[in-house]
Amino acid sequence: MNIIFKIFCLIGIMTLLSSCNDKSNEVQEKEENKVVEKTQISEKELLDIVQKQTLKYFWDYAEPNSGMARERFHPDGNYPKNDAHVVTTGGSGFGLMAIVAGMERGFIPQDAAVARLDKIAEFLDNTTRFHGAWPHWINGETGETQAFGRKDNGGDIVETSFLAQGFLVVREYLKNGSEEEKAVAQKYDELWKGIEWNWYTNNKNGIYWHWSPDYEWEMDFMIEGYNECLITYVMAASSPDHAIDAAAYHDGWARSGNITTDVEAYGLPLILKHNTPGDKGGPLFWAHYSYLGLNPKGLSDKYANYWDLNVNHSLINYEYCQENPKNFETYGPNSWGLTASYTRKEDGGVGYSAHSPDDDRGVVSPTAAISSIPYTPEKSLRAMRYFYTDLNDLLWGPAGFYDAFSLEGEDWVAPQYLAIDQGPMVVMIENYRSGLIWDLFMNAPEIKTGLDKLGFNNK
Repeated sequence: MNIIFKIFCLIGIMTLLSSCNDKSNEVQEKEENKVVEKTQISEKELLDIVQKQTLKYFWDYAEPNSGMARERFHPDGNYPKNDAHVVTTGGSGFGLMAIVAGMERGFIPQDAAVARLDKIAEFLDNTTRFHGAWPHWINGETGETQAFGRKDNGGDIVETSFLAQGFLVVREYLKNGSEEEKAVAQKYDELWKGIEWNWYTNNKNGIYWHWSPDYEWEMDFMIEGYNECLITYVMAASSPDHAIDAAAYHDGWARSGNITTDVEAYGLPLILKHNTPGDKGGPLFWAHYSYLGLNPKGLSDKYANYWDLNVNHSLINYEYCQENPKNFETYGPNSWGLTASYTRKEDGGVGYSAHSPDDDRGVVSPTAAISSIPYTPEKSLRAMRYFYTDLNDLLWGPAGFYDAFSLEGEDWVAPQYLAIDQGPMVVMIENYRSGLIWDLFMNAPEIKTGLDKLGFNNK
């Protein structure tokens, strides 16, 4: 009996082990198949996945009362103070363009999208404006201005220009639609036309970034190039009723011609002097924010060819990451891109930094390479595929790629999102794929007038 019992036990154990091995092999095979599936997805499928998931930032995770883009989205719900209801004007402008792209691709229903756009227009119409300009931050629940800094509690004309870029895209997209769509287009037209761009010159030849009802012009920040603010001057010159003079652009932004440079990096001309101490260009968002609507293809003036400017800026950023002078493990042919985003603090916590060759912390922001896709398509697509396949478990979340990561020592990620990083990815992918947002913005008759006024060629 004992021998028979032992034999049965042995058979049972062997059967159990075989079953476990089968299950283990099955799990391993499934995981391998997932990797293969991700690796083998087509370019179209990859772009669809990234666009659609990233759009959720502005669709599923928008501030509920206003419909606007939150300044930041923390999936764990751990927001500082009442930050979950702080909305950003510039990021919301990016979001307007992203929603248009989402409608066109069928990622979101047209009628629901039009209703959301209407809700946003109504909210903006009922918030406090400062000579037609919105503040950087607004409380999405109350519509009240949320101070960005002690003296920064009034109009922010740069953030307003990012927002107004979105106004024109929405207007152009809806203006020939149904009666409801035409009514929404009209609301955005009125919001755009009410911005007093010329007020923000402070009667000088240049545009001043801030004006406060309490501190007036005390921040004293004239916008001079080159950085992310070219669109501010273009919008200001294009206004039907409150346009700036061309001298503000040439004397202010272009520094009376001193904006140009002969400096090169990696054999590539910078073309314009970046507002950084080094010679390898600023953070990559400078090649994105102004050009979400403003099409740099064939765009030039006496200072620059803007396509060459942005291609070179992106390539210099890429080449810097390949040179990798600080020997960070994070960088490689498929892992690159320095721009403003969350960053890794020395204690492993999450901070914020405008990463660039001048401020290199071994942190990659996915938006940097991905939003440069019109300029560096092959390099950007390789990075996107690497982020999505090799780093999926680390980087992929409810609204697309998390904001920033580092592979130094222990892998690190900022498992959060910023509007100003998510929006450019959706919009620039669309411009790469179809040119939709560029076409809508450049079709606005005011923009054609404004560019002519400032001496641009657009061929």
